[in-house]
This record gives sequence, structure tokens and C-alpha cells, in this order.
Amino acid sequence: MTKIVTAGVSVVDFVFLVDEMPRRAEKYRARGGEIMGGGGAANAAVAIARLGGEALLASRIGVDHVGEMIATGLAADGVDCSMLRRFAQCRSSFSSVFIDQSGERQIVNFRDPTLPMEAGWLTAALPDDFDAALADTRWPDGAEVLMRTARARGVPGVLDGEAPIREAEAALRLASHIAFSAQGLRDWCGHDDLDKALAEVALETGAFVCVTDGARGVNWRHGSASGSEPAFVIAPVDTLGAGDVWHGAFALLLGEGASPPEAIRFANAVAALKCQRTNGRAGYPTRAETEDFLKEARTCC
Repeated sequence: MTKIVTAGVSVVDFVFLVDEMPRRAEKYRARGGEIMGGGGAANAAVAIARLGGEALLASRIGVDHVGEMIATGLAADGVDCSMLRRFAQCRSSFSSVFIDQSGERQIVNFRDPTLPMEAGWLTAALPDDFDAALADTRWPDGAEVLMRTARARGVPGVLDGEAPIREAEAALRLASHIAFSAQGLRDWCGHDDLDKALAEVALETGAFVCVTDGARGVNWRHGSASGSEPAFVIAPVDTLGAGDVWHGAFALLLGEGASPPEAIRFANAVAALKCQRTNGRAGYPTRAETEDFLKEARTCC
């Protein structure tokens, strides 16, 4: 079984389904709601496990009720939580998430500033071997340790390039693969020309770099080579976590030995399936569902 280590944030999301995003300081009533696990690295780990990989998560939580919810939920979803570190007198992260009728989301997140960022303990906690690594930017110290270890072992080290990314610059320069969101790439380069920005980052880092841009698909660059993988035609109902499962699927395929374009196409399918479902992690697709989707799905161009 392909073993993938993820490092980053773990959260509980309080999700509210609304007709339209709140705009004024007044009371609103949701037409639906859920309490579910969230966080970039945590969601990616669950996606990896659902797709048939062995998922190990390194993350930080508090010793509190929210932390118990995080740990229990991850274990139930098949994630190895032996590197989930609990800190006394600290609070775990949680978010309020609004999702409108078009499937778009708005997130307000709380992260305890007293939760230690230091990641020296992670070096000794990592397994003796793994096939690929994935880190988000929400825990820069952990991302740096994991990307450094992946590079030393000669396995793919993927950075989820989400804004703000400057805090994770050390990890970015160690990663073999950097998968930006459009917002993350703009944040790094300081301008809106994404094609130019990809070329700049590829030259600066020497890494394989790509940018995910929703229905516009994924553009990539590695050295002088470049290409694109179109998105699939779907009617989205909930985009929450789509980027996280995309990164998990991308890292898993790289760990299995797939080429980056092959991994991107597979990840696009996983994210497309997620966007058509509203039941959080329970809606993350299996390997069989993804492979069936790939046989029949149409791309946007």
C-alpha cells in the first residue's frame, strides 16, 4: 500500500447551507447544516485513505473537546493519527463555513496563536519510509521538516501552495512539486498573470509547479516544459474541501509512480466528484468511483 505523510492543519468545520452569503450585521437562518472535520492536511489524508492509500497525518491540536472531535473523526476515516500531537492549555482550530446555492463557500477560521509552531519533534516522529509527502502552509515549521525529509529520501514532496505562502517559503524551496491555488500563486508573485507567475516560480525553484483554477483546470510548468489539464464538466453543489482532496489525490498518484500530468488528471476527477456531493468527508470518492468517473466524464475543453 502506498504510504503518504501529510503535515498541516486539522480543524472542525461548522457548516451552514445558506441561500446567499450574509452581507449585513443581522441574523440569518440556514437551510441546512453539518459539523464535520476539516483542514487542508487532514482532509487530504482522509482523501488518500479513501482512495486506497496509507495516510499518516502530522498535526497539532489542543487538549479540548474540539481536539477530541478532530482525532476521533480522523481515526474513523482510516487516518493514522500517531503523529497528531496534543498541547495542554491550547485550543484546537475550528471554522464557521457558509455555502451558498451555487456551491461557493466563505470561511472564518480560528487558530490559537499559543499553539506551538516549533516542529523539531516531527523529525523523530516520521516513519522510516514513505512514498510521498504533502504539506499545507498553515504549519510552516512542520512543512519545512517534512519537505526536507522527503528531499533527503528522494521521494516526492508536495507543497499545497495556499495563501498566505510567504511564511512557508523555506518549505516551498525544498518541495519537489508545488501545487498552487490561483490565490496562492498571486500571493507569491504579487501580480495576476498566472502563466508568467508559473514560469517565474519554475525558474526560481526548479520544482514542478502547477496552479489549480477551478473550472479553468490546471496549468503546469517544469523547466521549459509546460502543459495543462482541463477540468471536468460538472454541476457543483459544494466546493468545500475540493482543493484539499485534489492535493491528497495528486500526492498519492505521485507516490505510486505516476507522471505529474497523470496525477493532475486523476486529482481533477477526485475534486470533481467531491464538488457534486454535500456530505463532507463522507462524500470523498473511492478509487473505484474515481476510475469509473474517468471512463465517462467530459472535460471543459
